[in-house]
Amino acid sequence: MNQPFRPGCDKDAPIRERGQHEVFCGLTSIIWLHRKVQDAFFLIVGSRTCAHLMQSAAGVMIFSEPRFATAIMEERDLAGLADMHDELDGVVEKLLARRPDIKMLVLVGSCPSEVIKFDLGKAAERLNRQYAPKYRVICYSGSGIETTFTQGEDNFLAALVREAPSAGTGNGGASLVIAGCLPDVVEDQFQRLFKDLGIEDIHFLPGRTSNAIPAINGSTRFILAQPFLGATAQALASRGARRINAIFPLGEEGTTAWLKAIADAFGVSDARFETVTAPARRRARAALEHYRPLLSGKRVFLFPDSQLEPSLARFLAREIGAVIVEVGSPYLHREHIAGELALLPPGAALSEGQDVDRQIDRCRVADPDLIVCGMGLANPFEAEGRLTKWSIEFAFTPIQGYEQSGDLAELFARPLVRRSALSGKTAIKEGALCS
Repeated sequence: MNQPFRPGCDKDAPIRERGQHEVFCGLTSIIWLHRKVQDAFFLIVGSRTCAHLMQSAAGVMIFSEPRFATAIMEERDLAGLADMHDELDGVVEKLLARRPDIKMLVLVGSCPSEVIKFDLGKAAERLNRQYAPKYRVICYSGSGIETTFTQGEDNFLAALVREAPSAGTGNGGASLVIAGCLPDVVEDQFQRLFKDLGIEDIHFLPGRTSNAIPAINGSTRFILAQPFLGATAQALASRGARRINAIFPLGEEGTTAWLKAIADAFGVSDARFETVTAPARRRARAALEHYRPLLSGKRVFLFPDSQLEPSLARFLAREIGAVIVEVGSPYLHREHIAGELALLPPGAALSEGQDVDRQIDRCRVADPDLIVCGMGLANPFEAEGRLTKWSIEFAFTPIQGYEQSGDLAELFARPLVRRSALSGKTAIKEGALCS
């Protein structure tokens, strides 16, 4: 049931909507996952529509050979006139013969089994028996019916955790697992900080290769680098790992709190933490100062898209001085984002789920300076003369960590700078924008 809109509603009582929603398909997470896991191939079991979506979303050029493709389901497959297991086997055989560098084949379901009448899990088990140990075969659902686009990553990481090697009840498990797909440059920066803090045996999930999956047991701690990893957290906890609670590493404040939670869990002294992080914190604050004059006081409306919205709103309000009109999220995992919700400014409306027509009406009435939304809504809003920012860019762009704080602010500033440039006004000092 939809709740009526209450301006400035209390964060403990968000607007809950269960109507029509506008989100990208969960398959699109493959775009950044295949870049991260360098010896994995993502084979989508789907329709021609899925193939066209992935090709257009990824900007695949004619000369490129990405590590994802679509095993296209034809009408006769859906009608039960062909054996889909035999057809999939033929596609997999040709793929592995052509790409012997692949070590892990990931079967990605584009629709629930109730729709395609095909059990992808059983197919993965059968193919794994056939091709292991040379190749590993796993599967997960990237269905746009079941997930938002970031939850495709969540389902993939949960599948990886289920495949993680076992460890005894004593030592043998990883000390710390960082869960969430981070760009390599961000991962390297965090690795250097952890080394300086004296924290060892750290594993990033996913790793850069398919065999970089740590053993997990009761001695393992884990922390989420992304707020949309509910299934991953559950899978890690089921293996005995213990979660470190923190807000997410966006901006100087978020990164410091995230690192401090890890440091405290591993007994790092306050003095050492301050010495190690102080230079990077100063750089982050200096980078953010470039954008405060442009973004401070600007009214921002965030549509639900990626589950990053509460963290982005906290960053905008506390580090840039923006005014948050409404924070929408497809789903609010209360346990994981409790710290983020506590830091949202008073008066900011919070919504969970979506009834897109109602939310569009609220946005028009509020008339914000900037709208953060999906591409399907951005173009109509731009046609009305409103400034928008594509929310999917926050998933594609390195934004975590100290060194990316200025880049994160610049993503919000870019539409304002563009409008100022078109009007002939100077919005920000020359050279302040990142390339």
